[in-house]
Order: sequence, then structure tokens, then C-alpha cells
Amino acid sequence: MPNANPIENSESTPTPRKRLFEAGQMKLLVLHFIAQSPKFSYDIIKDVASLVGGNYKPSTGTICPTINYLEEHHYTQAELSADDRKQYRITPTGLQHLEENQEIVKKILDRFNTRKQIQNNEHYVDIKRAMENLKTSLRLKIQHTELNPEQIREISGKIDQAAVEIARM
Repeated sequence: MPNANPIENSESTPTPRKRLFEAGQMKLLVLHFIAQSPKFSYDIIKDVASLVGGNYKPSTGTICPTINYLEEHHYTQAELSADDRKQYRITPTGLQHLEENQEIVKKILDRFNTRKQIQNNEHYVDIKRAMENLKTSLRLKIQHTELNPEQIREISGKIDQAAVEIARM
């Protein structure tokens, strides 16, 4: 008889992807990296990939429109390098915008640093496994069962209770 454990059989179940960035977050993150030092678009791609971890690498189709937006709003300006590549620098307007949104930038950086720590630190392998099991079991439950409002409240209550217990540790 095939293995009845839905978590172990989850490899065949498609996994929906959550967006890594909410609206406007990528723009602030790119501006943050440019503020650190002038960047070529490829440097920005590497910086974002390094921060996010988990084999994520933004495409030029994500980064180039973001850079164009920052230029159009005068947050950055491009200068041609000796080899005719555009290198982006932050402007005073960009610095002001970044300063006004520093709390959001800090939250983005903190979230990805924590994510990367869980992914890369073998001390957290059991936590990562448990988090993935929870996500998988929830996905499978929702895909294969029509939950009534009472069941939804019960599930969310158990997750909330676990969060409270972890926070109190």
C-alpha cells in the first residue's frame, strides 16, 4: 500500500509560491543597495540574491524596471562607466526617500536575514523541517477538504497558540 503520510507524499503536490516582496519593497531594497555604493544592475541582482538566499535570483525583468522607476523619480542617476555600462548612484532625493522609509527597509532586511539564518544554519534544520511540514499539511488540508468556519477557527487558533508558546520560551 502506498505511504499514507500526506507530508511525505507532498513532492507530487504543486507548491504555490508566496510573493517575496510586497508592493514597493523591491524598489526600497534596490535603493538601499545603491545607497551603500554605486552599482551596476548586475551588482544589484547579486546583492538581492545574497540577501534573500534560498537560490533566489531576481531577473533583469524585475531589476531593470525597478531601476528605471528609481531614475524616473530622481532617486538615482546613471553614469556611464569606462566600458559604457550604466552605473547607478543615489541622489539627494533618493537619500531623503530612503530616510523616510528606513523602518520599512529595516523590516525587509530583518525578515530576509532571519529567513537566511533558518535556511543556512544547520542548528535550525529541525525548525525549518517543522515549518515546511506545517505549510505542507495546511496546503494539503485546504486542497483536499472543504473546511467549515469552525475548522478554520480551530486551525488558526492552534497556530496562534503555538506562536504564543514559542514567543514565551
